[in-house]
Amino acid sequence: MQPLPLQQWDESLDHVVSDMNGRPLNVHSLMANHPELLNAWWSFRNYAVNGGALAQRDCELLVLRVAVDMQCWYEWASHVDRGLASGLTQEEIDRVQQGPDADEWNAHDAVLLRSVDELISERSITAATQQQLSQHFTAKQVMDIIVIHGMYVTLGCMIKTWGLVLDEAVENRLPDSVSQLEFEERVRGQR
Repeated sequence: MQPLPLQQWDESLDHVVSDMNGRPLNVHSLMANHPELLNAWWSFRNYAVNGGALAQRDCELLVLRVAVDMQCWYEWASHVDRGLASGLTQEEIDRVQQGPDADEWNAHDAVLLRSVDELISERSITAATQQQLSQHFTAKQVMDIIVIHGMYVTLGCMIKTWGLVLDEAVENRLPDSVSQLEFEERVRGQR
């Protein structure tokens, strides 16, 4: 399956095109092959992209870690861009690839990243990590960690299943130090 050209989109998706200022991302164009799904998805997508109850910085750390765990370049690159806009430094973004045990993380960031890893590996957050999360996040925020994680796992599966290429506009905004080859080599070595 390929991204659907904009001129072939069902008119029920006009609100998506409008929300994206006439330039939907490739992942939206892929989902446009199933208008009912994209319509159902859209409100949740907008909630998740804005972090839900999480601070935007925390949301971007979460998504970047999902991208590492999924070995999904498309999501990594898209959220390097968004992460920088949320206030993350390039050093912090690079450190996400090392995981929650990297020395430089504070307790807040480390437990957030650990919860993402556990959701991937254990399909749940362990009691010990839940206890640590409760020191930094509300119950609503923990719920958002779980559902935003799930949304990006789903997107990662779609992206990887159909070999979706990164949007040129996103690629053009990436720092020169960020490359697909380097990302893939680094995350492959961690698994």
